[in-house]
Amino acid sequence: MTVQTYDRAAEDVGNIVSLEHVNVQVPDQQLATAFYIVGLGLTRDPYQVVGLVNMWVNAGRCQFHLPTGKAQVVNGHTAIVMPGRANLLRRLETAKRWLEGTQFAFAERNDHVEATCPWGNRIRCYEPGARFGRMMLGMPYVEIDVERGNAAGIARFYDEVFGAPSQVADEAEGRAAHVRIGTDQRLIFRETDRALPVFDGHHVAICMANFSRPYRKLVELGLVSRETNQHEYRFIDIADLDTGRVLARLEHEVRSMTHPSFARPLVNRNPDTVGASFSPGHEGLPWALPVVTRIQ
Repeated sequence: MTVQTYDRAAEDVGNIVSLEHVNVQVPDQQLATAFYIVGLGLTRDPYQVVGLVNMWVNAGRCQFHLPTGKAQVVNGHTAIVMPGRANLLRRLETAKRWLEGTQFAFAERNDHVEATCPWGNRIRCYEPGARFGRMMLGMPYVEIDVERGNAAGIARFYDEVFGAPSQVADEAEGRAAHVRIGTDQRLIFRETDRALPVFDGHHVAICMANFSRPYRKLVELGLVSRETNQHEYRFIDIADLDTGRVLARLEHEVRSMTHPSFARPLVNRNPDTVGASFSPGHEGLPWALPVVTRIQ
């Protein structure tokens, strides 16, 4: 009898369990609403940060945080999975009326729509598919541009400091370090020859299963940049573990699974049910694909 064997390591998710949000400052909340809510069709969180100086925008189980301030731009791009490419293009076309005179733009690519926010942040919007696992709506990865030759050291940093399975791959867009987060998310660091901008303070939030061990390693390396509270600390520099040379800069808001907001259910509207197209029971958009039951 033949015994089926499996690659059990393929199921390891590592110590970083989720990519929670991307935070960039925006100078104008109205323009941000026109882009993220009207254009992309995402959902403003109705329960937290609902004033006039900040906005949290839900995308599946993830968020964009958009406090008012001098514009910040991710040095790379953020990916979103969302269904309905044709409707997305119509929404972006509609949003043009409010976004003229800014850096807003959008274009169709082979496998995604690339939209640029009024201040230059690039968002790649993909349809759900096998590449993104069960995700129907969400943030599968954030990609950061880094100097040529730094990908291997970055992968080692996340693997050894955070216990996050990381690998380096040579791809059509260039060599990149892929850091696995949870089941369907990644941080990607893509090597480039382009001159890189000075880091402007934007950040990502990640959640850890083992919260203290990476903290102790970061303290030893002198990399903790902020002691926020019991449930959170921060660091910015991603360093070569042998020499201490900074390989990339990206502020990380590191959260524990005991953080009060961990796994908080997020409201996600279906932007296609408006006006005459409204259909009761279809107001919400699920973050994961439904389970398919096979009948034998």
